[in-house]
Amino acid sequence: MLSKFQNIKLIIPGLVLALVFCLFAQGINNLIAIEIFNTEKSPISTVLIAILLGIIMGNAFTPRPGMMIGLDFTQQYILKLGIIFLGIRLSFSDLLKFGSIAIPLVIFCVLGVLILIKLLIKKVPISSKMSYLIAIGTSVCGATAIVATAPVINAKKTEIAYAIANITLFGVIAMVVYPYFAEWYFDNNALEVGLFLGTSIHETSQVAAAGLIYDQQFNNPETLDVATVTKLIRNTFLVLLIPLFAFLYNRGEFKGQKYSILNIFPYFVLGFIGMIIVRNLGDQFFSVENGNYYAWSKFIEYLKILATVFLTMAMAAVGISINLGELKSMGYKPFVVGLIAAVTVGIISLIYLETIIHFFI
Repeated sequence: MLSKFQNIKLIIPGLVLALVFCLFAQGINNLIAIEIFNTEKSPISTVLIAILLGIIMGNAFTPRPGMMIGLDFTQQYILKLGIIFLGIRLSFSDLLKFGSIAIPLVIFCVLGVLILIKLLIKKVPISSKMSYLIAIGTSVCGATAIVATAPVINAKKTEIAYAIANITLFGVIAMVVYPYFAEWYFDNNALEVGLFLGTSIHETSQVAAAGLIYDQQFNNPETLDVATVTKLIRNTFLVLLIPLFAFLYNRGEFKGQKYSILNIFPYFVLGFIGMIIVRNLGDQFFSVENGNYYAWSKFIEYLKILATVFLTMAMAAVGISINLGELKSMGYKPFVVGLIAAVTVGIISLIYLETIIHFFI
């Protein structure tokens, strides 16, 4: 019992710091809107302000090791809890509708990136292990996919660090730029914007943040729902691609003890689906006719607010953890491959949304 209490005490400082950054970002957002632009809403979203503040502060001042424990906890667990809470926004019909449209697009993007990386490494010489890590990080779920794949191909620590830095850099750029690009390109079409954000941005946290930025700036919450479902579908492809990569790299000599579906399965996807079930059962049980719908609707609103707060905290923690000095020192060749892969997955997504999607809707 004492050790558990001590563990909680270790987490609290970083957790509080992430919450302070979240609240401070909201205050800056309000200040920009009211004092500078004299509008109800700032042109810079709260989530974007939080991650920029995190990057600035994390590089201007070195966070203490004690702080990093809570910040890492925020990135790993508070983020996933925020994503799970997003499920309260959806119905079963929404999940089936968005999922059926997203699956073919995800398959197109995954295959496109894998083929591209295979061709690209012939022109830009990087290690085959590095190419596998960049490919799965770009096409599936960012750093999580990289960390899960690294043991099965015996990747070195430096190769893992390069690949994660690669994914972090281009994912953050896409997270900041794509919501505004998507609004211009798709003209506030929630379905197409959500599909684009969900397939063209690397990390789950980055997709959720981009969806929040779009929602906060363009008043279209459905986009966040579509982007989240699309990204979670991408995450489940990890279960298929890691054994495939193990086979391709080791040519059938892969030793099974290094790979376990149970270890890599993104369980928060199940939590997200579970929250959808809670929402739909609650809507059936708590109705206007029974006179208890008001309390249920308030509960839903609180969970939506918590989801936004948790995701903003997680992005502040991500920002604090980004070391710009490390990114600069890693050389350019892997970043060339990562940049081309990141741009390609976005282009594949755009082509799909302009052509093939019409066969599914």
